[in-house]
Amino acid sequence: MANLKITYSKTDTKGRYLATQDGIEGEGDLTTSKVSPTLIIADHTAVPDSMRGLGVARTLVERLIADAREKGQRIVPLCPFVRAHVQKHREELADVIQW
Repeated sequence: MANLKITYSKTDTKGRYLATQDGIEGEGDLTTSKVSPTLIIADHTAVPDSMRGLGVARTLVERLIADAREKGQRIVPLCPFVRAHVQKHREELADVIQW
């Protein structure tokens, strides 16, 4: 997605990916909870109607996966959207998903 900007913020126990795009109102987000330094839970993904159909949620999940790989973390996919995405790519994500 060309103009999609994703930022990440965190506290000691929570993380949040935020997606915005120039010219489109609203923001998509994906929230996480930190269980340990190597285990995180994908809690919730939300995309406003103004951004639906643009691949925003998928892009957020792909960023989460890339970041987890880079940090040596595993993801517990509690969020229904994240769970559905990773089930479609189960084999290629086996190193980063904790079922």
